[in-house]
Amino acid sequence: MNQGYLCPKCGNNAFESSEMRATGGFFTKVFNVQSKRFTTVSCTRCRYTELYKTDSSTLGNIFDFMANGG
Repeated sequence: MNQGYLCPKCGNNAFESSEMRATGGFFTKVFNVQSKRFTTVSCTRCRYTELYKTDSSTLGNIFDFMANGG
């Protein structure tokens, strides 16, 4: 259970987080460069998932925000 997180769909307060990478435009696809990074936050009950565009320095800030209740 994580204080500060509340699923907007089912009201559950437990979540899992992970990282997702995506390509941008034509050249990043051609050269297989993953230029965009997102953090996913998924409800453990209903699996509703939110994406947050991040870089490595803000990834920790999102986790801190969730853990400290915003």
